[in-house]
Amino acid sequence: MHVIFKKLTKSFEETLLESLIKHEKKEEFEKIRKNLINHASKEEFGDYQCNICLVLSKIYKRNPREIANTFVKKLKENKNISYLCENLEIAGPGFINIKLKNNILIEEIKSNIKCPRAGVPLSNEKSKSGFPKKIIVDFSSPNIAKEMHVGHLRSTIIGDSIAKIFELRGYIVLRLNHIGDWGTQFGMLITQLKDLYSNDLKEIDKIKISDLVEFYKVSKKRFDNEIEFQYRSREEVVKLQNGEKKSIKAWKLLCNQSRKEFDEIYRRLNIKIKERGESFYNPFLKSIVNDLNYKKLLIEDQGAKCVFLDGMINKEGNPLPLIIQKKDGGFNYATTDLAALKYRFNKEPYGDNANRIIYVTDHGQANHFAAVFQVAQKANWIPENCEVNHVPFGLVQGIDGKKLKTREGETIKLKDLLSESVKKAKEDLIKRLDHESRNENDEFILNTSRVIGIGAVKYADLSQNRITNYQFSFEKMLSLNGNTAPYLLYTLVRISGIKRKNNIKEDNMNLESISFSHDLEWKLIRKLLKFDEVIISIEKDLMPNRLCNYLFELCQTFNRFYDQVSILKVEIDTKISRLKLCELTGKTLKLSLDLLGIESLERM
Repeated sequence: MHVIFKKLTKSFEETLLESLIKHEKKEEFEKIRKNLINHASKEEFGDYQCNICLVLSKIYKRNPREIANTFVKKLKENKNISYLCENLEIAGPGFINIKLKNNILIEEIKSNIKCPRAGVPLSNEKSKSGFPKKIIVDFSSPNIAKEMHVGHLRSTIIGDSIAKIFELRGYIVLRLNHIGDWGTQFGMLITQLKDLYSNDLKEIDKIKISDLVEFYKVSKKRFDNEIEFQYRSREEVVKLQNGEKKSIKAWKLLCNQSRKEFDEIYRRLNIKIKERGESFYNPFLKSIVNDLNYKKLLIEDQGAKCVFLDGMINKEGNPLPLIIQKKDGGFNYATTDLAALKYRFNKEPYGDNANRIIYVTDHGQANHFAAVFQVAQKANWIPENCEVNHVPFGLVQGIDGKKLKTREGETIKLKDLLSESVKKAKEDLIKRLDHESRNENDEFILNTSRVIGIGAVKYADLSQNRITNYQFSFEKMLSLNGNTAPYLLYTLVRISGIKRKNNIKEDNMNLESISFSHDLEWKLIRKLLKFDEVIISIEKDLMPNRLCNYLFELCQTFNRFYDQVSILKVEIDTKISRLKLCELTGKTLKLSLDLLGIESLERM
């Protein structure tokens, strides 16, 4: 439908421009051409609506219905309009309701059935070199010697879904994990490590991530309370930055132990991501300072080198500085993020040659990234026709509306959250199987509960407006009713059941003879044809919940169709037509679940 929408919009624009030129109002065209056509607010109004006549009435000082009558007459003279539209109806004070011809919708449905992407077109946006644009999605980003928690869940699955949507559209996507594997905290960690294991650093191979967390807490306590330990820790940072062999070895051992835990979480979540930590950009930090200094953007303030930001002030009302280099010569997170941004936009082989960078982090980092982006703009590190986006998200809360924690007040570990969801999904599944007197083997139960449990956690998160906080509830997310992963999976299972019962071979199902007459068929068709527009809208605003809302509506529409319309017990042509609708619904659902990082099921 995206292609049809573009054709309609172009035809409306041509007619509108012709009218405005004739009346010497051409300068008004650019002001009013945006959102010229929108989806109809209600099905009975047609497929699309145009409200431009209400705007034109202010320009021409005439009744909007009068203008609508003139505009519709001109529109009907356009070949594209007469080819695509069944009717252009003037309603209310001057709205134009647009209804597409049935044969146009059927041709679109046929095309989408054949298309492996269910009608989603490949993007025609190209880089200057003529290749598809490269998108970098920076997400997940845990810290070494710390366990992943529910905050990392949001970044990980939102980032993964956004990356998948750009991949579907044909962009080159680089998924980057900017892990916290560098900085002053490693000085105290390595010092503690050397104190515990002396010269035998091989012993660290026996340390688990949970031990590393305690290890971090102890070293932090010593750093805060022992002057001698603090001094040695700072020395260790210098050794690490200078590449001293024993310090580098200790650092690598710490990173490797943490990486084992991260990789296990990513395996369970089926996340593909390339690790490129803060340490990667360490060699470029001095050049960031030099470049900003050369461009006369650096100002020394109380010994620190800073860039003062436009429109951003501190609590005292003074201009806010972004510290690039500290008084002691050390660097901040901002310096690393600037080095990363510059490298990512640089041309290969000295960078990633990205056209767009998307950062997925919690809302608390919004000001940090606004500052980093501003400095990068001032330094001309963001090339023309390239963009950077911060994708912020809110907190995960308990049902009490407070930050989600354990009973002991600890932050919930991500691996424990996932295990608990799979456990509860298994309990629900066994109860349902007992109720239905169904016998299933252990392999079926384990796999089904895993898919439902992990999928429920992902969908519960992605179905929310990412900007807001949301309340985490196992009961709601595992329900077979409502906007949940189990409801979507159940709909897909229904479609698989229809396919199994169908006795017509695929070779005998002639796509060219399909036709539709039932109202619920047309409702499903129109809902299926909106899929590509939903995907393209997410590419622009980076809101995956739009896809979840669409899928819930699609499943509701399909299930009404399934409950009220006979599919298998009808004459052959009608049967084939309805089976093809089921096929496209299943394809759209399966593809969409994959975009959300959720596995599909044929039985549950």
